[in-house]
Amino acid sequence: MTYVKTHLKKDITIDSIITIHYFEYMKDFVFNGEAHDFWEFMYVDKGSVLIRSEDDHLHLNTGDIIFHQPNEFHAIQAIGDKSPNLVAVSFLSHSPAMDLFRKKNCTLTMEERTMISHLIHTARETFSTPLNLPSVEQVKLRPELPFGSQQLILLYLELFLITVIRNHNGENAVSPKEISKIFRKESSPHESGRITKVLQYLEYHICEQLTIAQICEAHSLSRSALHSLFHKEKGCGVIEYFNNMKIQRAKDIIRDGTMNFTEIAYFLSYSSPQYFSKQFKKATGMSPLEYSSSVKGISQSLRPKDTGGI
Repeated sequence: MTYVKTHLKKDITIDSIITIHYFEYMKDFVFNGEAHDFWEFMYVDKGSVLIRSEDDHLHLNTGDIIFHQPNEFHAIQAIGDKSPNLVAVSFLSHSPAMDLFRKKNCTLTMEERTMISHLIHTARETFSTPLNLPSVEQVKLRPELPFGSQQLILLYLELFLITVIRNHNGENAVSPKEISKIFRKESSPHESGRITKVLQYLEYHICEQLTIAQICEAHSLSRSALHSLFHKEKGCGVIEYFNNMKIQRAKDIIRDGTMNFTEIAYFLSYSSPQYFSKQFKKATGMSPLEYSSSVKGISQSLRPKDTGGI
């Protein structure tokens, strides 16, 4: 039997990765700008920033993304009360379809944000270079890599770009339900509602010490049901997740500079500043002082001598 081959067209192909970054900046962060001969997108994971691209100024909030074409000048400045977290991915692609991203900015769906999360997670597995250092201009591979991790980065990025065009250009939109099936098992509406309520409860009580019994009682859940819900949705136990929330809040406060370490410890109901420091280092690999210096060092290294704005 003779088979006729069908050659499938690839609309977007990533030729190579330049850098993948996840930055946690101070709230007074300013970058004076640059231009380079490759594509880059900037996604705001938290906070607000002002982007200057050639002659345009654009205000981006949490969930917004902007694409910079090759040789396009762009500068950035943090605005508002929150310290911004930014994802920056730069890459080479000679696909004609990349023209669709010229001057493009939009607000991402949760499914598209999930794709970026997978890209960042895989990059951490694949590259030995830290994702939070702006001085890194070329990523280096780890000596031992999970099978297929390099290809996954390219596939995640290509799938992300295709989905953004299909979702935000008004044609051939891929439904959120279809995209979510690619990356995670779907939750029932009942489970999604329960996890949302528990997360809101944890956020409201972030400055307290909570027990599993208190959380179960507040939501009429058994220990086993709560355990199953969190492990399915978050991949960890509820107390572990709550402790991670506290560490993230501590990082935010450190970067905002509104409290010293002792005040943060008691604000978040740690038994002592020493215990807070121990837990912080266990979670981040750095002491609170080391983390503070690291983040400030990143911000200051990129700030121009004249910090009058961009």
